[in-house]
Amino acid sequence: MGSVYRARDMHFVNAVKLVAVKEMINQTRDPSLRQNMLVNFEREANILVSLNHPSIPKIFDFFEVNERYYLVLEFIDGKDLEKYLADVKGFLPEEQVIGWAIEMCNVLEFLHSHKPEPIIFRDVKPSNIMVNRNDHIVLIDFGIAKVFKVGQKGTMIGTEGYAPPEQYRGEASPTVDIYALGATLHHLLTKKDPRVEAPFTFSERPIRQINPSVSTELEAVVNTALAYNAKDRYPTASAMKEALIAVASRKGMPNFSNRVVSAQLPQQVNLSLEPESDIKPLWKFECEDEIRATPLIEGGLAYIGVYDNNVYALDANTGEFRWKFPTDGGIVSQPVLADGKLLFGSEDKHVYAVGARNGKEIWKVATGGAIRSSGRVAEGHLFIGSDDGYLYAINLTANKISWRVETQDAIRSTPFITNDFIYFGSESGEMTCCDFRGTVKFRFQAKRAITSSPLVSNGRLFFASVDSTFYALDAKTGWAIWRFRMGKGSVSSPCIADGYLFFGSADNNIYCVDGGNGREIWRFKTDHQVSGSPAIYRDNLICGSADGNLYCLDFKTGRERWKFPTRGPITGTPIVYNDVVYFGSVDHTLYALPV
Repeated sequence: MGSVYRARDMHFVNAVKLVAVKEMINQTRDPSLRQNMLVNFEREANILVSLNHPSIPKIFDFFEVNERYYLVLEFIDGKDLEKYLADVKGFLPEEQVIGWAIEMCNVLEFLHSHKPEPIIFRDVKPSNIMVNRNDHIVLIDFGIAKVFKVGQKGTMIGTEGYAPPEQYRGEASPTVDIYALGATLHHLLTKKDPRVEAPFTFSERPIRQINPSVSTELEAVVNTALAYNAKDRYPTASAMKEALIAVASRKGMPNFSNRVVSAQLPQQVNLSLEPESDIKPLWKFECEDEIRATPLIEGGLAYIGVYDNNVYALDANTGEFRWKFPTDGGIVSQPVLADGKLLFGSEDKHVYAVGARNGKEIWKVATGGAIRSSGRVAEGHLFIGSDDGYLYAINLTANKISWRVETQDAIRSTPFITNDFIYFGSESGEMTCCDFRGTVKFRFQAKRAITSSPLVSNGRLFFASVDSTFYALDAKTGWAIWRFRMGKGSVSSPCIADGYLFFGSADNNIYCVDGGNGREIWRFKTDHQVSGSPAIYRDNLICGSADGNLYCLDFKTGRERWKFPTRGPITGTPIVYNDVVYFGSVDHTLYALPV
């Protein structure tokens, strides 16, 4: 029926923006079939244009040339699960499959709760699920997805082996996607392609009989999704996700919690609508992709890392573009400046040093994983974490690694440095303290990931965890002093003023807590989880939320002074300099607002 091409968008003459161009060649002579093919192709365009989710490719255009129809889509750099499965030797790790399954449940939950009417994908299978270079899934090919209306029947459509019995009768409800996901997981765990087997015979091929390394708990989840009768399956994708999370918890898997928190970020970003606000930006600069990083303001320039793989340098007063430096991966870390060099990490696994004034590369150092931690400079070294589980000490004179400290999982927490020690968290829930030689002094184990960056004040170490707890430890010994319980986990990094701690949580609140005893002083409710981190400026607390608003509160009372709406979640930390607050949004824009 057609082809998919990798292409370059020539509207951006000074940047390489890759897209996918999907072409439908309508050569059939049957007029009714031609019309049906066109209807399906247009349906895909109409559905995609109404969706905005990290696991669904964005659509940029739809047009026709000489009876050939084209969709211009977001380019996904990766490969589909069918190819992935063929390339891997042996069985896939259970943890990896659970992570993908949780992300699939998130995107199906998003589709099934779509307003005004749910969307049923109807063709979940490995070849329609891509894994990008960051090991996250993207659901592709919405050609047969349909808007669901209760009681409505349609043509039998889907893929044999993955489609449930009712889909053969022309029925489609959210549970058909649950069944197809179960069939996909069975395929991934056993490497047995259901398309070459008799339909509905999964019970004759028990997962653990083929792959004994799979847990009985995960096998039970897959079997429930594959129930012959729709009423015996999970009623919703959300229910299946909770079952998968429970399996991961019992197995003590370190990564699933962070994956879920990330996937819960709202992605309903409408770039065509400007939110109304009484506050007018001094300037704003739009990039080509999401801004989840924190800016750096130094020497009259604003530096910001962006998911379009670039670090930008802008005039801090006017927002005028100065230069940008390209890497091969998204950038979510805050740059740091040392001796005229801008230092930062990229998801392409490298640490870079570029000229702060001209953006020219000076050196780069490779690590074993994507870098989502921001670096800190002390004692002639850059200290920065990597997803390979190591904290690196990079000598800024020799431009090479002096030493590294190993943890059990990715380090996305930014290290905090005192006169004597370095503190940092990891996705395995470890809070590590080491000295400047890389010798570990203590490790404290939380129950789940520590993405929050630590803060040390008056001999106490403060940080939040995805385990729904905010911790205060003795900074020398690592002994717990007090704990504060939140409604949900947190990836927000704390700040402190007048002995009070401020931080956000996935329970939608910004908290103020007494640093001495952990007693709550006040909380402020936003409309979504607070994944961003707060900043204090004079008597103002400024913090972004995943609801798209930047809030300014009286830090003593928690009373709202003003809020500024953007078109996407705010996940970084606002930086205030000379009465101007600088911050980025997932809506691709860096803003400069008067405080």
